[in-house]
Amino acid sequence: MEETRGIPDPENGSSSYGGKPPNPLSFSSSSAAVYRQSFDGERSLAPCNKRSLVRHPSLVKTKVSDISVENEFTLEKNNSEFVPAMRSGAWSDIGSRSSMEDAYLCLDNFMDSFGLQSSEAGPSAFYGVFDGHGGKHAADFACHHIPRYIVEDQEFPSEINKVMSSAFLQTDTAFSEACSLDGGLASGTTALAAILSGRLLVVANAGDCRAVLSRQGKAIELSRDHKPMSSKERRRIEASGGYIYDGYLNGQLNVARALGDFHIEGMKKKKDGSGSGPLIAEPELMTTKLTEEDEFLIIGCDGVWDVFMSQNAIDFARRRLQEHNDPLMCSKELVEEAIKRKSGDNVTAVVVCLQPQPPPNLVAPRLRVHRSFSAEGLKDLQSFLDGLGD
Repeated sequence: MEETRGIPDPENGSSSYGGKPPNPLSFSSSSAAVYRQSFDGERSLAPCNKRSLVRHPSLVKTKVSDISVENEFTLEKNNSEFVPAMRSGAWSDIGSRSSMEDAYLCLDNFMDSFGLQSSEAGPSAFYGVFDGHGGKHAADFACHHIPRYIVEDQEFPSEINKVMSSAFLQTDTAFSEACSLDGGLASGTTALAAILSGRLLVVANAGDCRAVLSRQGKAIELSRDHKPMSSKERRRIEASGGYIYDGYLNGQLNVARALGDFHIEGMKKKKDGSGSGPLIAEPELMTTKLTEEDEFLIIGCDGVWDVFMSQNAIDFARRRLQEHNDPLMCSKELVEEAIKRKSGDNVTAVVVCLQPQPPPNLVAPRLRVHRSFSAEGLKDLQSFLDGLGD
């Protein structure tokens, strides 16, 4: 994420192989003091009270189908027998920046990580990448709050799309309250969260992180980059009183959706204080039902996609997984390759394998070659055959 005009952090990685992945911290978002205290030391995660959360006002009387219908997409193929076997790994590097502003979360067993009893209907995995700008506070805040708001929602896990949208908006509101108590937290972040529930994969995205699925080696994009120059985002921005200058939202941000950034005038509210501004935290949703053709998922910040096309990243990761079948090593190799390709940002990648075995070699079908003689060739052949009879 390009900064808005920044705490060094070494490269780090995590994998579902070695013990449990990091759990989100158990704390309330009502005060900035509590938020800061939560990073002073490790805290265990207590079971959640599923009725302790009030839905975000914008979604109280909203049906699932009413949540930005134009922001929902579905990719579906019938294959009722396939059951994904998740293995994940993640790697993050500061890259060429002076500070690390990315955060990520890998929970291969989402329910167990929050002390909840798993059920067939409940999500079985959660993965997220959060690309901060102007500081890391917003990215850390979103990383810890979005999954918690999901499991505490009264309609979890029955209404996944609705719950994920609400979690993004709840987190944005909570961070606004925290920033009002402590101006030092002022920052913003893009966010992409993916929940896997059985065969159903739901991706919620706000910003320019990206999720790409490998389906028999073909790249299937499960999110859309929210750039100000996108025609759809541009229309929304201009309708809300914003403008685009040199590709930047209000001349300051190179994304059209993000959490936080309340300190930037005219972003979340219009300059006169009335109504919503051009920068929104509402995620765009995409769902797909996984099949046995689906091999792995890549989630990355824009530091990856600045130097990788989606198909290029799938091809690169697929070759590596065929060699070692290790998602952690693969995520590290993706990040290192992005840096070699001169990515100018922090670089974070999450790789989620959906099969226990490595991706198979793809065998291209042999094309039938149709041969024919030209008229001149037939004449020459006829002459030759006539000569044999003499």
